[in-house]
Amino acid sequence: MKELKRLEPLQAATQFISKYYPNCQGALLAGSVVRGEATHTSDLDLVIFDDSFTSSFRESLIEFGWAIEVFAHNRTSYQVFFKSDCKRARPSLPRMISEGIILVDKGVVQSIKKEAKQLLEKGPEKWSEETIELKRYFISDALDDLIGSSNTGEALFIANTLAYITHEFVLRANGHWIGDSKWIVRSLNHYNERFSKEFVEAFEIFYKTGSKDKVIQLIDKVLEPYGGRLFEGFSLGKERANQ
Repeated sequence: MKELKRLEPLQAATQFISKYYPNCQGALLAGSVVRGEATHTSDLDLVIFDDSFTSSFRESLIEFGWAIEVFAHNRTSYQVFFKSDCKRARPSLPRMISEGIILVDKGVVQSIKKEAKQLLEKGPEKWSEETIELKRYFISDALDDLIGSSNTGEALFIANTLAYITHEFVLRANGHWIGDSKWIVRSLNHYNERFSKEFVEAFEIFYKTGSKDKVIQLIDKVLEPYGGRLFEGFSLGKERANQ
């Protein structure tokens, strides 16, 4: 993207709201600029609440030197996203609202921020023993595929899958939110920085050198408290088939 002259984030966000959503009931600035993690490619994430919206929508624009992402809701539509985010255990909207800087509040934002914070503190729904066993089996299967693979291209993408489902297993089994893309590492850091470092180093060594040893050790360490790798004796759907 072409480098543009930028206003300061808060100034740009405030002017954007005044120009495009002057009658909104609430607005927040969220994202990396609020967390102090902005890079030269970061955009401004704006959450808007306006009762004139019949449904939620998302829009991308460039204004005041910034790429701007608008997440627009009325005072009920956001709840659908809260529910969906909690179900998938990736609380994108609750996190944005909880950490967001209030730009406009006509009596609606504080209560929604409180709701978002409570959801984040509660954490995702606890995994059942059956789910843990199922995920343990999938991780074991992917690890076996990686160990047995002699094709570099195939191994790279097996490792990608293994990294994702392992991070999911560790976090969900311990009652933590998961992530996607850059939020995988951020979520792992929030859970345990030492483990996160070990996790990243294991896969980094594999991607750089092709050595699988550290990844294998990591996966075995993750699975060990739950019974280790799982293949023999695993069953899915047999009871229903025999009814």
